[in-house]
Amino acid sequence: MMEVAAGPWTEVFEGSERNGESLGSSTLTLAPLVADSPSIRRSQPIFINSNRSKGVESFSSSVPSIPNPFPELSKSPVLISSLPPQTSDKHLIKVYGEDSHSRSVWVSRGATAREVCHMLVQTAHCTDEENWALLEVHPVLGLERCLEDHEVVLEVQATWSLKGDTRFVFCKNYAKYEFFRKPMLFFPECMISDSADVSKGMTSSELIQNLLKSGACPEIQGFLHVKEASRKAWKKVYFFLRRSGLYCSTKGSSKEPRHLQYVADLDDLNVYAVVNGRKLYGAPADFTFCIKPSKNPVRTQDLKILCAENEQTRTCWTSAFRLFKYGKQLQCNYQLSKSAPRSLEGSKLPDGKSKSEASLVAMDFSGKAGGRVIQNPTEAQSAEREEGQAWRRREALRCSLPNLNSGARPSSIHKSQPWFHGGVSRKEAQRLMEKQGLVDGMFLIRESQQHAQCFVLELCYKLKARHYLVIACEDGGRKYFTMDDGLTLFIDLLQLVEFHQINKGILPVCLKHPCVCVAL
Repeated sequence: MMEVAAGPWTEVFEGSERNGESLGSSTLTLAPLVADSPSIRRSQPIFINSNRSKGVESFSSSVPSIPNPFPELSKSPVLISSLPPQTSDKHLIKVYGEDSHSRSVWVSRGATAREVCHMLVQTAHCTDEENWALLEVHPVLGLERCLEDHEVVLEVQATWSLKGDTRFVFCKNYAKYEFFRKPMLFFPECMISDSADVSKGMTSSELIQNLLKSGACPEIQGFLHVKEASRKAWKKVYFFLRRSGLYCSTKGSSKEPRHLQYVADLDDLNVYAVVNGRKLYGAPADFTFCIKPSKNPVRTQDLKILCAENEQTRTCWTSAFRLFKYGKQLQCNYQLSKSAPRSLEGSKLPDGKSKSEASLVAMDFSGKAGGRVIQNPTEAQSAEREEGQAWRRREALRCSLPNLNSGARPSSIHKSQPWFHGGVSRKEAQRLMEKQGLVDGMFLIRESQQHAQCFVLELCYKLKARHYLVIACEDGGRKYFTMDDGLTLFIDLLQLVEFHQINKGILPVCLKHPCVCVAL
């Protein structure tokens, strides 16, 4: 054995001999130059048991049990959590809000769109539970549709492509069942097929109402622009929508069987609204929609893209597609939506009006015997105008008082209201209203992009968005807002909205449904 010291380490050479003969083998070992170094204890791996249930039970047994403050959530078919549930029948989906933020939702295998919306309403702390919907959106293709309340969410998601950007969007939709309330607005007489049964002496309106009450739909006919396959050209074709399917005429508007060509089966397709159809598909108008097989992933070659002349025509076709496909089920969904919990502001009556709205009657207090109810509609409108003028005089007098507390209501109070959407553009505001359903009375207020310190009231009436400029003016050193060139003055936008929720003023209809965006 030979030792060679070099620095803090020692090289040790060992030679082994047997029976006096050298075997010629040697080993090299490095040993530290530490005098009387203590024995070194090396750490050993510790086996960790993967099942810690016993430890959890011993810990939970030492802590007093806390009752569940929300027992109703544990029975819901939808769970919202960052951790997966213990049961294996839960699946994770992602739902987006209109502010592009998303929330992950654990749903059971059979959870419907109605149940998912109900849970999201509670999670987002919405003020009401009416008119919420789940939209299926394909951003790249510009397609979107509102899921029916009875549709199973996971079955819809199973038809998506794994590489696509398809998503669910949670938002308001006031027009989901509007054709049950105003059928003549959605089904004009000019689009009702002549083959409908009118021999019993019923008018077209009576026929439509009877069909809708039974969950049926009248046959629809009319011209539509259709995009030809593998070409950018569009062709105007006469279509027929019947219970047996969608047909087109190969010879003008002829209805003869030899001229009808079968296009699609209604039971195996979904109808989508097309967003920005002019840019994406070169559509001749903005009122584009398409049909595609419901059980296949969305592919461009499978889309049948159609374009109508106006919004009423497009709405008529898409509503008829839904009624022919689901029939009585839509009527059941509508009845369930009316029996759902309402907001605390007031319950709805069968005709769609709230109790507070239905209790408003025109009164005359000019006589000495007390007030009387005005029965004549013309006299009631005259009383409404007089009351509006008296309200203007009272507000002008109140605002001109020197001791008015201007700090009681800040001028920026409108920024906290759900109907105010800040500096969104006109196109974005109109797109938002179309997504939430073009029903009469839906409105929002945004900042004007062309006039400084002014605002724009967007109001929907007869399936069209109308725009009213709200001008800021000064009178007696005070700031007011007006829409009728100073005839009616409002101290802020909140007062303007509250006034027009009861009085039409210069508007064609009272403000009723605020267009809102909920952050998830």
